Amino acid sequence: MNTELGVLYLIPTTLGDNAPLEVLPISVKKIIEQTDVFIVENEKTARRFIKKISSGKSQSAIQMFHLNKFTNPIELPGFLEPCLRGINVGLLSEAGCPGVADPGADIVKLAHEKGVKVVPLVGPSSILMAMMGSGLNGQNFAFNGYLPIDKEERKKEIKRLEKLSFENNQSQIFIETPYRNNKLLEDLSNILSTHTQICVACDISLTTEFIKTKSAENWKKNMVDLHKRPTIFIIHKS
Repeated sequence: MNTELGVLYLIPTTLGDNAPLEVLPISVKKIIEQTDVFIVENEKTARRFIKKISSGKSQSAIQMFHLNKFTNPIELPGFLEPCLRGINVGLLSEAGCPGVADPGADIVKLAHEKGVKVVPLVGPSSILMAMMGSGLNGQNFAFNGYLPIDKEERKKEIKRLEKLSFENNQSQIFIETPYRNNKLLEDLSNILSTHTQICVACDISLTTEFIKTKSAENWKKNMVDLHKRPTIFIIHKS
């Protein structure tokens, strides 16, 4: 008799230290309470999140596989072994939604290859929430990850993305390491054309949330301190 396959649940987490059920639907809590096997980036923060959203859940019953930049790709099939035995597995992001700017995409791809059902749960995505709040082109946009660190390469990439935005009427989204945010905003305001729009969206969903869209020229005159604050940057030239 064939065992029915387990489900891979893509479980979103909060974007900061707020109460989980302020930003997550009750369905996330229910799935976590029903699941004992998780794939996580960091076990300590994952367990802390699980305890916050379901304080009565037994921590000793939880099994965790670690998926981060140190994980050997040959280990990944083993992470889905419980699904092949009919056991549900939860993929937890470190912040926000699994699989989006997140190493979980590799597990999701493997799940499809093995015929395991993938169920994404509703939760906060800083990329989409920034786009929603930007007032820029939500019909046509692209996420580009991190910009180059080298000064000249970064300048070329910023100009390339600006050109791409203008030619395709496409908003361009990217992120930076939080301690380099201020330098990036300074670079954008100096490199981009004066009327190119820049959206800065930081601390999304937190009490310190800040979302503002202004021209490069206006940002140059009115900088904001983004140091060590998780930030999404979006540019659009029309």
